[in-house]
Amino acid sequence: MTRPYDIIIWGASGFTGRLALDYLYAQHGIDNVKWAVAGRNENKLRQVLAGRDVPILLADANDPESLSQLVKNTRVMLTTVGPYARYGSLLVAACAEYGTHYCDITGEAPWMREMIDLHQETARASGAKIVHSCGFDSIPSDLGVYYLQQQMLARHGTPAAHIKLRTGRMRGGISGGTLDSILSMIEKATTDRRVLAVAGNPYALNDELRGQDGRDRMTAFWDVDFNAWVGPFLMASVNTRVVRRSNELLGGLYGCDFRYEEGSMTGRGPVGFAAANGLSLGLGAFAGLASMRFTRGLLQRVLPQPGEGPDEESRETGFFEMELLGFHPEDESKNLRVRVRGDRDPGYGSTSKMIAQCALALAQDELPGSGGFWTPASALGEALLRRLPESAGVTFEVQEAS
Repeated sequence: MTRPYDIIIWGASGFTGRLALDYLYAQHGIDNVKWAVAGRNENKLRQVLAGRDVPILLADANDPESLSQLVKNTRVMLTTVGPYARYGSLLVAACAEYGTHYCDITGEAPWMREMIDLHQETARASGAKIVHSCGFDSIPSDLGVYYLQQQMLARHGTPAAHIKLRTGRMRGGISGGTLDSILSMIEKATTDRRVLAVAGNPYALNDELRGQDGRDRMTAFWDVDFNAWVGPFLMASVNTRVVRRSNELLGGLYGCDFRYEEGSMTGRGPVGFAAANGLSLGLGAFAGLASMRFTRGLLQRVLPQPGEGPDEESRETGFFEMELLGFHPEDESKNLRVRVRGDRDPGYGSTSKMIAQCALALAQDELPGSGGFWTPASALGEALLRRLPESAGVTFEVQEAS
């Protein structure tokens, strides 16, 4: 079936949606790629477009019929509208039913599990590729592991048995939309046992494959392999599960007993020790406050609101670095280190470019696999390893082994 558009951006009037729109327009204008923006409020969309000649389509996130008509008009839906558990379910259902490829930037693992259970068979039948977590959650982690394993296999003929990811230097702000998604997920966990079950299961996004990994570590510790103090990483709870699902979808490419973990490097000495413990205590306190109705309401009033985010200077001067260490199963002299770098702030400047490149890959590239629920690495791995360094400022490089 011929469709008038290659890509529709859903949520272009939101903070990240505007950045994705700006990036796509700067990269391709409206001539090389057929794309449009969509939402409920035409006036807001016109304000965001600021005179740019991009088609506008109208639909309502709460109206299944209008969403069905929308997704029938495009090959790919790019959505930045979260929290996804609140606003995204009907759009996923429509894409799965009508064979429309889909990508988002969710970090909501319980919702992802729900969508897989509800729509996996429908997406397989229609040919729709549904790809969650196409932003900072979880492309640097997922593609970083995929790249390291490709290098390990090429050099030594075997995958790394165990990979550690540590966040390094990073600069960037956080938006109200991200905080709203986190608060929404914690709130739902207080009333829905299924959410708690996913949160407690390291393999919650896998269908069958299990391994040796336990829960994500939330305490500070000294990591001898990185010679630094390490605290918890806020996004590990989704990233680690996405990586494990990638291993399953790639046919166990990383091995059936593959182990994976993430943490935030905070440095050495007393300052690093204090920072790592501060992360541990701070994340624990935030989760505790967010789990109670009264204090959650206070947080919602004082934290940035949905639609708010870092200013242009913060985004342009932001960056991120991650280091991965892959352990050879038998010979430590063959361990590999990989560094992932992004040239904009991770949550918005880089995220908007990463999801745009995912949408372009789904629309333009010859990709492996058929319909169903995929991860960035399993659906788009080779395409993104080419696209992201060329056009999104995200690079993957092998470092000296230790």
